Order: sequence, then structure tokens, then C-alpha cells
Amino acid sequence: MLIRDFIDERPQVSLFTRPRRFGKTLNMDMLRVFFERSEEDTSTYFWDKKIWECGKEYQEYQGKYPVIYVTFKDVKCEDWETAYDLIYKLLKNEFERHSELFTSDKISSYEKKYLTSMMNGEANENDVAFAFLNLSRMLHTHYNVAPIIIIDEYDTPIQQGHVRGYYDKAIDFMRALFSGGLKDNPHLSYGFLTGILRVVKESIFSGLNNLKINSILDNRYSEYFGFTPEEVQEMAEYYESSEKYEEICQWYDGYRFGKTEIFNPWSVIGYFNNECIPRAFWQSTGSNDIISEVLNNATMETYEKLESLMQGKSFVTHIDTGVIYPQIQNNPSSVYSFLLVTWYLKAVTNEQPFGGDYMCEVALPNREISYVYSKEILSRFENVIPPAAAIAIQEAIYTMDIPKLQNKLETFLLKTISFHDATNETFYHGLILGLCAMLDNQYHITSNREAGNGRFDIQMLPLDVKLPGILIELKAGKDCTEGQLDELAETALKQINDRQYHVEMSARGVKEILQYGIAFSGKSACVRAEIKM
Repeated sequence: MLIRDFIDERPQVSLFTRPRRFGKTLNMDMLRVFFERSEEDTSTYFWDKKIWECGKEYQEYQGKYPVIYVTFKDVKCEDWETAYDLIYKLLKNEFERHSELFTSDKISSYEKKYLTSMMNGEANENDVAFAFLNLSRMLHTHYNVAPIIIIDEYDTPIQQGHVRGYYDKAIDFMRALFSGGLKDNPHLSYGFLTGILRVVKESIFSGLNNLKINSILDNRYSEYFGFTPEEVQEMAEYYESSEKYEEICQWYDGYRFGKTEIFNPWSVIGYFNNECIPRAFWQSTGSNDIISEVLNNATMETYEKLESLMQGKSFVTHIDTGVIYPQIQNNPSSVYSFLLVTWYLKAVTNEQPFGGDYMCEVALPNREISYVYSKEILSRFENVIPPAAAIAIQEAIYTMDIPKLQNKLETFLLKTISFHDATNETFYHGLILGLCAMLDNQYHITSNREAGNGRFDIQMLPLDVKLPGILIELKAGKDCTEGQLDELAETALKQINDRQYHVEMSARGVKEILQYGIAFSGKSACVRAEIKM
């Protein structure tokens, strides 16, 4: 139905901005196969699809156009020279795919020289930058039908340029490449682009007044990227796992494109392929460089808001869907726009009070993204926590070796933490949270969440209920004696029981829960623990 809606609207150039692994490449490949002229009868792929049921007026578009198709999803290079060489190779491959032009009697000898120079790797950077314009002109001449240009993941080289330090070079080249192919090109029928960000403020689409932008906040095409609830329910029935639907919602639902509720398709597929055991499948599909940079440049206010999100809260913020990469450093308030368009936040509500920007109530979409936040936020402690010390402390927590845990905590504090650091419970909370981070392949780590009759400090919910759950309550005092520290630890342990923090894990079938009360004072620690069966 994406094809139907496009034919009904027929904008000359369409840009779809969506997060990674939400079906951008698959949809662009579908468009290529539908529209592209081919010696093969590609209509057979659509006979049993909804688009064919729409009638002849839609069917007549099938197989009508020459198509230029390039995906930049793999242009993730350390330097511009390597990135340029790879872009050249991708363009060269597309020229080779249209080898019919080399023998066409409609193509001039000058144009064939250009084809030869592109194929032999002899074209200069200016000639390469006009590849889309020149190839579209030749295809138009040969077929007497202006081609369709499809550019998938157009902003990957730009994102990598920002991360690796060649942003300006990438912007300059990609601007020339896209302008030639898409701006006032008389040899273009339609253009399609996909990306994560809409890099419009850099004038990369300068003067492109025929561009229709479809962002994650727009209603049009909203149901065609990702899975809808109806589709996930149908999948659950197919895999005889209908009773798992609520768990799928908790882990992989929560996204919204326009007014449409959307599930993460990559993660839903991973869930069914993993015998319906939930994991953070999306986290492992690509780099989280963007969220890492957001955190590195976060102000204290930003960091506190991110912490509140991990506690299940939401807040209202200004959102600019045209946000660009350098704004991360130059404008701290842009971080929420980045996190929304890259899908680390969801828009609970959105209003467009002025211009093209929005005021959105934002929150974390689901448990999977909460896991990603935990991993990235907690990784900030890696520079101050030696791996050997972290592993030793984790082993002591896991085996409930109380003397070892207390000894390792105190040794670690003595070696690495100044008295200026060790001032309050919040500091120790972050420290223990960071120490637990390396267990996150087996546990879903949350902090400051409601459970039972209160809010626990740290909960480590096992992804496999055969593993023990872990609850940690922390207390901090100033200038405590050994006896006072021991009493604080006992108070922390008693609080876990009195407020029944175990109820969530018990309800999820966790049979054994390790409960810890840990008290700190300066560089001293005291641990009390028990096992709840």
C-alpha cells in the first residue's frame, strides 16, 4: 500500500526518515522491483499482494521505468578518502548494472567516453559528483522514459563524517551529488531517499522545492515502516505464542510514526527466532555513537532528565526534526531531537505550535531501549572502574561472597575514589550501577523504579528465570563508625523486605533472589545479604 499511496500523491522527490532496522532498505528494494523495467516479468512478485488488487490504474506503473538504485548503508569509513573510494565503487556498480548504455545507438560518443572513464576508475571528483545527473540523462535518452532515482541511507556517509572528523568534505560532495540528480533534473520521473536524519539545514537539498519530507511525526506512510499491532498479533498466532503478546509489547512496542503505533520489526523477528526469550536485539545491530556523543556533551540538567526517563517518567520538550549533527556540541537542547528521530525516545504526544517544529511529550519507548540507555549511560563509568576490580566485585555479588564483596568494594574505593567524590548516596548509587553493567547480557538492569510498596535502588532482573535475581539497596552516612555502618547496612536490607521489592521478579517466575543491603561512609563499606526463595 506504500506503492498505492505514492502513486496517489506522486511527489517528485520523497524523503523517508526512519530509525535503523525499521525496513527502509526493504521498502526501497520493493519500489525498485515494482517500478523498474526488466527482461524478467517482475509483476509475478506482486500478483498476490494488495497493490495488484487496487486495479489496472496502479498495475500500469509496474515495470515502466529505468531505475537508478544506490544504498550508502555500508559507507562507514574512518576517513574521507576511503569513504569517497567506496562511494565511487557503489556508483560504478550502478553504471555497470546499466551496461545496455555502452551499446546504445542513442548515446553520443562523448557520453560513452564518460561511461568508460567511470567504469575504469578514471573519472575525477567533479565527474563522479554528477553521476546521478549524467546517468539519468543517458537512461532517459536510451529508453525515452525519465528514470526513477532511489538513494537508500543517504545520510550514512554524513553521520560517519561527523563521528570521524570529515563532515564538511562529506557534506560538500553529497550536496553536489544529490543536487545534480534531484534538483531541477529534467531527466527524473521520481526520486526516493531514506535516512535517519533530515540534513536540510546544511543546504544539502538547497533549492530542492520538489522534496516531500516524511518524518517519524508525519501521518502519511506511517504504517509502512515497522510492524503494526495487528501484524504482530498475527505473527504471534502463527508461532503459537499468542500468550506472549503482552511481553512483546513491553519489550518492543511503544514507538509511534505519526498516529500509528509501531513495533520494532528487527527485534520482534529476533524474539520469535530466539524461542520467545526477550533480549535487546536492536542494540547489537549498529553503533550507538550518537547516543554516546549526546551523553558526552550532556549538561547536568540533561543528564538528570535522562535519568528520569529511565525511571519511567516523561517530560515536554521542543523538537526540531531538521536537526543536524554539529548541533550536538553547539546546542545542548538539540539532544532530545536527536534521540527522538534516532528512536531512543518516543513522542507520547506532539503539537506543532509554530513553524515546522514540535512540542512533544517524550519518554522511553520500551524495555529494550531502557536496556540500551543503561548500557550506554553506565559505560561512562568504564574509565574509572578497572575491569579486574569490576569483575571481582560482580563475581562476589553473583556468588553472594559477603566478605569478598565488602573487601573488594573497600579496596576499590581506597585506590580510585577521592573523599571529594564520596559525598552522598547518589555517587555510590552510580558507582554500584556501573559495576553491575557488565552483567547486562544476562540481566535487565533498572534503578529507582517502583516495586512493592516503594522504590528500589537497583534491580537486576534475569533474562533467564533460571538465574537468580538481584536486589540492591544502598545507604550512605558521614563519618560512620564500624557499628553505625553495620546498622545502616542492616537497615538497607530490612527495607528490601519491608517494602517487598521482590514482587516483580517473583511474579515473573524468578525462584531465587539475592538481596543486598550495602552501606558506605567515605572509603568504607559494609555489606549485609540474604537469599529469598
